[in-house]
Amino acid sequence: MGVLKRKKGVMLSNLTAARSMCVVVCIFGMVALICAFGCEKKVGVRPSAGGPGTAVAAESGQPETLVLTNAQCVLCHPQQPETIATKGGLHKTEVGCLDCHVEHPPEGAGAIPDCSMCHSGEPHYELKNCGSCHSDTHAPLELKLQGEISEPCLTCHQQQGDEVKKYKSAHTDVACNECHTVHRQIPDCMECHEKHTPDMEFEACISCHPVHMPTQVAYAQDVSSGYCGGCHEQAYHELEKNTTKHHDLACAYCHRDKHKVVPPCYACHGSPHPKAILDKYPNCGQCHGIAHDLKG
Repeated sequence: MGVLKRKKGVMLSNLTAARSMCVVVCIFGMVALICAFGCEKKVGVRPSAGGPGTAVAAESGQPETLVLTNAQCVLCHPQQPETIATKGGLHKTEVGCLDCHVEHPPEGAGAIPDCSMCHSGEPHYELKNCGSCHSDTHAPLELKLQGEISEPCLTCHQQQGDEVKKYKSAHTDVACNECHTVHRQIPDCMECHEKHTPDMEFEACISCHPVHMPTQVAYAQDVSSGYCGGCHEQAYHELEKNTTKHHDLACAYCHRDKHKVVPPCYACHGSPHPKAILDKYPNCGQCHGIAHDLKG
């Protein structure tokens, strides 16, 4: 009886061991199948506007592809969204990451697109080497201006270019970024030019001198005569010392129509003398001197 029990125990022990071995073999078999299937179904990555973590159905003979979303880009690229949020311009409001970055390694090498993918049809967009000025596409208007640059600027700022070429001045021979060292920054005139008077400010400069055609002086009738005296020093001082009614007139009162135009005396005074005197002395200055130093 004891022998029978021992044989039965040995048989049960062998059966348990056999079952355990079968379980181990099955597990290894499943692992082998999973590995084989995974190697066959290499998962790639490409951007898409689809849902987060979406797996795209594989085309015939192509591996399954995982879809990315805009929200996932920031996980690896935190700086670019911060830059766009503060300096992105239309890149902030009109496009998302995936509108430009249509590929992502290891699938495709076109992670950084050409600007012409979106920008075309304007003279400025035909320029080569966009990155020489637009060094950070996530801050497209934060331009890097190095060297002497004019023609690329004028493809956007055509009016200013036409003015500076048509109305010749010292500004005509100066590169745009000589004055505009930062894009869209308007410099103070006094960075290059001396003031007409100590109290003169930038607003007074541009009220008379359009910066891209500075010799085409235009002014209001209430402009300070002192500003005129900065260039017309002799005339200004003569008028200041004069004791006639001309002393109280501003320069712009007489020279009101156009800079450098000298109006005739009769524009204000009409014909104060008989015709015989005017015929004999047709030039008022023959008796009265010049308007700034008028004689009685």
